[in-house]
Amino acid sequence: MLFNKNKNKAPLVDERLSHIAFIMDGNGRWAKSRGLPRKLGHKQGAIAFEKIVRECSKLGIKTVTVYAFSTENWKRPKDEVDAIMDLLADYVERAKSEDGTRYVFLGDKSILREDLRTEMEELEATSKNREYTLNIAFNYGGRAELVNAFNELVREGKTEITEDDISSHLYTRDSQDPDLIVRTANECRISNFLLWQCAYSEFYFTDVLWPDFDEKELYKAIRSFYKRKRNFGDVK
Repeated sequence: MLFNKNKNKAPLVDERLSHIAFIMDGNGRWAKSRGLPRKLGHKQGAIAFEKIVRECSKLGIKTVTVYAFSTENWKRPKDEVDAIMDLLADYVERAKSEDGTRYVFLGDKSILREDLRTEMEELEATSKNREYTLNIAFNYGGRAELVNAFNELVREGKTEITEDDISSHLYTRDSQDPDLIVRTANECRISNFLLWQCAYSEFYFTDVLWPDFDEKELYKAIRSFYKRKRNFGDVK
């Protein structure tokens, strides 16, 4: 039997759910509803992020991808952007002592400050042989990712491009496509996230704001996934 009878207990996860991705939305609204600065919402969101990442690992999910900062998020106020950068730097520093996670940063790191970029690359290198993968999409955009892949193929001299060629040149080249994409905060759009990879992903939308997204909400999303019938265009 797939589900525990007690809905507050963790569901059983099998190979059908290997990769789950999260669009972590609602940090600012969470803070605003409490009369707090937006940057405190991001801090609370970072706490929720770490909690969910740990729980996914415990459940046996092999890959988690989170949308942490998009190419469009640079439009936000400078103090908010600076606060997000500080949260990333703090997390990267603490992740150095984590021995069970493989870290991959999806996106264009070239625009980030040099010391942070160096630490991110070092973390990727030292953790590359670990089984549980955490993809952190930072300064990431799905369209930019595709443009980057196409330009790499052009530089290689490709004149005929296949789907496999594109997949092998994406930032996510070492991860399978997500089985489930979860978006919080009552928004029902993809927002330039994993545009190529989400072709056959299942989607789960919830009105829960990301800082309030806890283990019980994760279990709801997973149970919803297992109620879906995935035919991938076939008739079964």
